[in-house]
Amino acid sequence: MKFFTVFLLILTFCFSCRNSGEGPEYILRLGHQANEQDIWHRSALHFAHVLDSLSEGRIEVRVHPAEQLGVELDMIRSIRAGIVEMTITGESMQNWAGITALLAVPYLIRDSEHLKQVVEGEIGQEIATEMIREIGVRPIGYFERGPRHLTSNRPITQPEDLAGIILRVPNVPLFVQVWQALGAKPTPMTFSEVFTALQQGTVEAQENPFALIYSAGLFEVQKYLNLTRHVTSWIYVVIGEKQFQSLPEDLQKKVLEAGKQMQQYHEREFVKQEELLRHQLEDKGMQFIEPDVEAFRKKAEAAVLEALPEAYGALYKKITELGIENETDESDL
Repeated sequence: MKFFTVFLLILTFCFSCRNSGEGPEYILRLGHQANEQDIWHRSALHFAHVLDSLSEGRIEVRVHPAEQLGVELDMIRSIRAGIVEMTITGESMQNWAGITALLAVPYLIRDSEHLKQVVEGEIGQEIATEMIREIGVRPIGYFERGPRHLTSNRPITQPEDLAGIILRVPNVPLFVQVWQALGAKPTPMTFSEVFTALQQGTVEAQENPFALIYSAGLFEVQKYLNLTRHVTSWIYVVIGEKQFQSLPEDLQKKVLEAGKQMQQYHEREFVKQEELLRHQLEDKGMQFIEPDVEAFRKKAEAAVLEALPEAYGALYKKITELGIENETDESDL
């Protein structure tokens, strides 16, 4: 009997030890709007894998794609309420912090290198500080988004070529004002209606990144892809600040390191994806046009400055001028 009692005590002790290490200490739920094939989802899964390894299983990240936990604005509200921990979000945050409107401003960002200078420099730090203070979310990484380009059934090389063209745009006041200034007739419309509208001639052109142009089959109803690059933007992967601060300091560092590795993974995949999409669209018969981007930029600037809140006019100028001096210096060599 004594032996049996000791055996039970040992068995109970071993079972307790095993249970104490069975599950994670912390669970982070990351909800986002992209589908399971999207590069955002793959990057989020990479983050989950890396953080599991770095934390030695102490943190589990549960990724929920395709708005399973709610649309973007609902996710931000849920984080603020402490219901979930993480999401992927962009200029929608301007509902709480106006400075985040700068994440998707026409002709603000020139290219990928300029974007990196902005986001990873003083301006990016200013945006992150506002996000933490005004919204209660902390960015742990960012994703570059594919530039928005104009598709049409006639080539567009100069702003003058837009005269009178009926152009579908998302219901974003800034976009409407800019395209009006460029000479087009912008028509706000939900994206689900775009293919039929182009097919029937209700609208003549539209603007979107390669990924949406391809996935929506717009190559069937549009001949030219004009590389206007009118919006080069980014989006953040964020964690609730309260949720972040509730983690031990050593795990906070692990979250930030996993975020850095996730961002690097996305950068590599993004470059490959953009190249692949271009080839796929060319294979579908779309003709790529290189317009005078600088002419579009100059004509759009006044409309952009007029549409932006006055408080961000100086910041807009600072961003547009960032890196230009270095480029000029290099060209003189």
